[in-house]
Amino acid sequence: MSALAVYVPRDSVVHRLPAGTKLILLVVAAIGVLALRKPWQVVAVLAVIALLFAAARIPWRTTLDQVRPLLWFLLALGLFQVVVGGWQRAVVVVGGMLAVVLLATLVSLTTRTTAMVDVVVRWLGPLRRVGVDPERVGLLVALGIRSVAVVIELAREVRQAQLARGASSSPLAFIVPLVLRSLRHADRLAEALVARGVED
Repeated sequence: MSALAVYVPRDSVVHRLPAGTKLILLVVAAIGVLALRKPWQVVAVLAVIALLFAAARIPWRTTLDQVRPLLWFLLALGLFQVVVGGWQRAVVVVGGMLAVVLLATLVSLTTRTTAMVDVVVRWLGPLRRVGVDPERVGLLVALGIRSVAVVIELAREVRQAQLARGASSSPLAFIVPLVLRSLRHADRLAEALVARGVED
């Protein structure tokens, strides 16, 4: 079992916020990050996120564990942005993506998955009349939340395998095996769902 993106029980103001409120704030914040244009704005947002993690009493080691497997991807993205748009654009793009990842991680670490799924099912309840199955959508949300942790763990395994073999550290040599492992995991997950009667 991966220790990534797993609920960390604490008695904090962030933990006590309702799951629905946190999900709404996450969406609003993610949209707001898209509006950032200056490096200082990104730095300010990351500083606020750091304060939120401190308020939630999440250990820094746990926070770093969530981000470390993504560093190679962020580095490759940053280098590409530097070449295409300059260092300021690189800071905005990479910093904005890091901010969204950290916010989503904060929600996952301070909110039980069952609480988030219950919120989604409740919100979608009125759509039953038009053929939407809220429970099935809730299942997809739960799988999506769990899949984020799985992909991060796969990224960690790929990087460790590269280091053990002394293989190339190029982004392509990292991304290709990660994609292949992710597809294999998706196939196994699909087979498990079919075996339990969830065929579509």
